[in-house]
Amino acid sequence: MSEELNTYEQERRAKLQKLRELGIDPFGQRTTGLTPLAQVRSQHKPDFGQDGGPVFRVAGRIGLKRDMGKLSFLTIRDDTGDLQIALDRKRLDAADPQFWEVRNLLDLGDQITAEGPLGATKTGEPTVWAISLALASKALLPPPAKWEGLTDVEARYRQRYVDLFANPEVMRLAKTRIRIVDEIRAFLKARGFEEVETPMLQLIHGGAAARPFKTHHNALDLPLFLRIAPELFLKRLLVGGMPKVFEINRNFRNEGISPRHNPEFTMLEAYEAYGSWETMADLVEEMICTVAEKVIGTLKITHRRGGEDAEKVIDLSRPWPRVSMSDLVEQRTGWRFRKRTLEEESAATIARVCAAIVHGMESRYHTDSRGATLNDVAAMIESTPDSMVARFIENTKLRLFGMRPEEQLVEVYEKAIEPTLINPTFVTRVPGVIIPLARRCRDDDYFADVYELAINGQEISPGYTELNDPDIQSAQFRQQVGDREEQQQVDEDFLTALKYGMPPAGGMGMGIDRLIMMLTGAESIRDVVLFPLMRPVGDERRETRDERGDERRETRDEREEGGAS
Repeated sequence: MSEELNTYEQERRAKLQKLRELGIDPFGQRTTGLTPLAQVRSQHKPDFGQDGGPVFRVAGRIGLKRDMGKLSFLTIRDDTGDLQIALDRKRLDAADPQFWEVRNLLDLGDQITAEGPLGATKTGEPTVWAISLALASKALLPPPAKWEGLTDVEARYRQRYVDLFANPEVMRLAKTRIRIVDEIRAFLKARGFEEVETPMLQLIHGGAAARPFKTHHNALDLPLFLRIAPELFLKRLLVGGMPKVFEINRNFRNEGISPRHNPEFTMLEAYEAYGSWETMADLVEEMICTVAEKVIGTLKITHRRGGEDAEKVIDLSRPWPRVSMSDLVEQRTGWRFRKRTLEEESAATIARVCAAIVHGMESRYHTDSRGATLNDVAAMIESTPDSMVARFIENTKLRLFGMRPEEQLVEVYEKAIEPTLINPTFVTRVPGVIIPLARRCRDDDYFADVYELAINGQEISPGYTELNDPDIQSAQFRQQVGDREEQQQVDEDFLTALKYGMPPAGGMGMGIDRLIMMLTGAESIRDVVLFPLMRPVGDERRETRDERGDERRETRDEREEGGAS
């Protein structure tokens, strides 16, 4: 603790002791009949005069304090807004002289309760003229220097409890998140979906390709994993005869941290018997539009960066396009995917694919040249072969050339195409080997019968026509690609459940945190999670690659974090 802060605390503790000597409880007691501050302000009328309105009992934290002899003005704040309280010694002494003693021992950040008639000052400011005053909680540490709130980003995330009362916009965003989740629940329940709960401690980590957190149950002497996805348990409920189920769940993945990833995050997953990816796409499209209209009030979502003028507008107007992954790649890069490696294409095609990856990553990470077109990037690479971008191109080429055709297609899509998809787009026909829990397309079993919904340059939701053939499912569990440590484990009990018969079904997942980022314009997942994971204060270890956000893991995780994966 700094010497200055220690001095502040000592001064406040001295006042705390004086309050106790006066027989005043500095940490308050139960109080009933409180009215939210915004509601009090809304009931003010000009004809109340100075103090002719109804009497209200209010509570809040002191943000401003002005003393003028026998009159003081406090601005207090609760979760609904601010309100001015007038402390007039004559009024307070008439009720109880001790009230004025309390006034003399108040500091910024203290929480108080007050009661009095509603009126206004000479300037017309709605004001409660207190006839009683009590401390609810004496603050031993001062609030941020400015009432506008914390400005240090790291401090904001670490001390969200201060951030919430000091920054009204943070409180507004937290409440918007609550409303969005409530509307999602209401939407699904109105359409016959039933909310369920599935285990967070699991013997096998399944339902996604991700590195799990490991733990141990002492009494049973069992190694366990924190849930990475609820999918396999929700599908067991379809086997059991529940036709429409959903869960808004917490998932845990022991992987990187980035502006789009937190190791603990919230997902929605929903499954419908006798559905398909098309029915789930219809559901998701209607749900997001309904939530946007009810909570945000518009289908045109404006995103700004750092208080700048409008950077971009996301248009959620329906219908949303549905385009295959290979078609999107061809439209953007000229590479027509023929299920063969990129190395077999012309040098011009390879160069354009690599330039598209550079351009896409510039779009995602907001580099200084984010306004450049794909042709600008290609021309720059050709004119400056020794540039850092050109060297990055060579590294990209080397990485791509080590992949199988289906991995190349997905890599090019994730790096070059997805960051440019600002308005909603359902990306369909993803290589099946990437998604072992989905059915293959009937007309070409190379591809999975799925969608990946991209909005604002990132995946928001995947949806599947679910695989319900136990023999094919068993085979696909064993034919996965990618990091072996992160491949889905073979869940024999799930395969047993499928052998009892699961109806054809559609399934979808949605990253709630990312949805809220998209709808509110938040730039980082830490802005929409109340308590994001942070290094402990004083931990001076050098930032790891995972904390910076591994690019390949980020894009792969986007497919998994949607849920039905």
